[in-house]
Amino acid sequence: MTTRPDIETGINRQMPSDYDSNDTETESLLPTVRPEEDASLPFPTKSRTSFHDKACGQPRFGVLHITAAFALGTVACLAAQYAICGSNCFTGGQQDSRSAATYSHQNQDSVSALAPPWVGSTESHLFPPANPTNAFPSLFPSDVGYPGGTPTGVEAAVIATAPAYPLHTGQCSHELLRPASLYGEAKKEADTTKSKGKKWKFNLFRSWGNLSPWYSVDRGRFGLDSSPEVPDTCRVTGLHFLHRHGARYPTAWASYGGPAKFGTKLHKSPESWNASGDLDFLNGWTYKLGEEILTPFGRQQLYDLGISLRIKYGFLLQNFTEKNILPVFRTESQNRMLASAQNFAVGFFGYPLEGQYQQSIIIEQKGFNNTLAPYGACPNAHIIHKSERGRWYIKRWTEIYLKDARKRLQKQLHGIDLSIEETYIMQQLCPYETVALGYSKFCELFTEEEWEGFNYALDLQFWYGSAFGSPIARVQGIGYIQEMVARLTNTPIQTHNSSTNATLNDNPITFPLGQSLYVDATHEVVVLNIITALNLTTFAGSGPLPYTHIDHGRAFRVAELAPFATNVQFQLLECISTPGQQIRVIINDGVVPLTGIRGCPKQKDGMCPVDSFVAAQKEIIKEVDWLYDCHGDWTVPEGTEWETMIGSPPPNPQLRK
Repeated sequence: MTTRPDIETGINRQMPSDYDSNDTETESLLPTVRPEEDASLPFPTKSRTSFHDKACGQPRFGVLHITAAFALGTVACLAAQYAICGSNCFTGGQQDSRSAATYSHQNQDSVSALAPPWVGSTESHLFPPANPTNAFPSLFPSDVGYPGGTPTGVEAAVIATAPAYPLHTGQCSHELLRPASLYGEAKKEADTTKSKGKKWKFNLFRSWGNLSPWYSVDRGRFGLDSSPEVPDTCRVTGLHFLHRHGARYPTAWASYGGPAKFGTKLHKSPESWNASGDLDFLNGWTYKLGEEILTPFGRQQLYDLGISLRIKYGFLLQNFTEKNILPVFRTESQNRMLASAQNFAVGFFGYPLEGQYQQSIIIEQKGFNNTLAPYGACPNAHIIHKSERGRWYIKRWTEIYLKDARKRLQKQLHGIDLSIEETYIMQQLCPYETVALGYSKFCELFTEEEWEGFNYALDLQFWYGSAFGSPIARVQGIGYIQEMVARLTNTPIQTHNSSTNATLNDNPITFPLGQSLYVDATHEVVVLNIITALNLTTFAGSGPLPYTHIDHGRAFRVAELAPFATNVQFQLLECISTPGQQIRVIINDGVVPLTGIRGCPKQKDGMCPVDSFVAAQKEIIKEVDWLYDCHGDWTVPEGTEWETMIGSPPPNPQLRK
């Protein structure tokens, strides 16, 4: 007897005996590999059969034997079909013309077996066991002494000493596998090669918006021909490092789409549909994704990110040794956030972590002030028409770019209607399954143009929901800006009038000042809130994103700004050629121009005097009205009737009087 969680509730339910592995009926429905098709054997199928027959001395059968076996097999198949679906199996003409049985009878060239009863259901493998019988911690201490020699060396300083900067491809040594080809790719590659003489190029992993793994963006992508290396005549004196959590399972709620919905629909009535062609795999597919927590690949992303930062900026730890203090890194209480921070720390410090740093864990929950999850203290962030403006745009855009895909896939899904939203969900399943399971068949179902449409759909969602087109983006990012100003000026926050947490921020132990290295972990929406609040107008330069077509020249791309494990370096510098301390903003290794920030000059390496940067941020802090933006009774219409380019709501009418 095995268990399978209920698709609606997630509760493990005991499965009836017809799910047991030794049950004949279930085995007849499950896809199997015939012995002669075992790919592990070193010879082709035909030779294998012949060799096996001769080697094992199996007798050859005559026509009479074969005819009798065929007749008995036919009777057995009819009996099995009757046992599964009763008389309906034999009355196809009286059923809905779209039913799976009817389709199989009418289309002999694409016959498929009925979907098994468990298709589309949720699978989960629970580890570790709740009460392992061999758990004896006292017999397995983590430290038994006798460590051998432990001399240390000088800390790494790649950012300061190496002739080149180590870039990141986003695939973590290719643990994630892309499909052999996308839909129609082989033909397009042939056409492109024939007409233009060059090979077809496309990077699927960079076409998933916020679901993409982070990668180093191309030099100059954000408008500056500069790289993260320290500019000539300068040296790094400090770093404020902000990063997102790693790759995760889908969240519990989605404003549009949501991968679990597709499995629920298939599982609801598996006896009424089947699939063929490119969708044939659905006949035995189950929903294998969990919810919200990090995937193994997500854990590796943060571990690798920690190692990378230590190699680049390890020399900054000398500041802590000289002051005889430990670094304080911050995250918040959600499982994936804490796990991301811990995996980052293991990569940065090495195991064990005790005595090397202190991890501040801020509660993420409604009613708690938390700059790394500011929506918990902002009531307007929980009002859909204010916080989810992107939904209006994404629904209309998917109707355009997925129209042909829906028709194409519907032809291969018989007995069940496929909506545009469900077609979009099938696209979502590609990145989610890939970062969780390493590979996904769903990736093969769409063309490059459709993946570009998917990428743009997520740009629409986040532009209007979390960035410059959102009425509550700036107010949610402003608390972190207040904390940054406090750190840059070595001055405690004077007034807590946003998402800052007075209990933690006013304590020099939990919110230390004057340190050379700060590391904060947050969500992609908050990274975009902060980019908006900083007034990094480079990313808003192309204006509001249209939903009728792709703006190919847009500067705002979520795959570049807020993918899984995205990271922002606020690099502090002292330079011989430039007076005063300087600051640079580097997002996923791309240097960002700061000319949208008042007082910051147009500088080839993106540097701005810290004094000018701080003065501009203080002005922005004064402009933001937390009480009105987060608690005010204002409204905005859906769609293009109202737009913002600075992430703020309509002006407070009380201020005009």
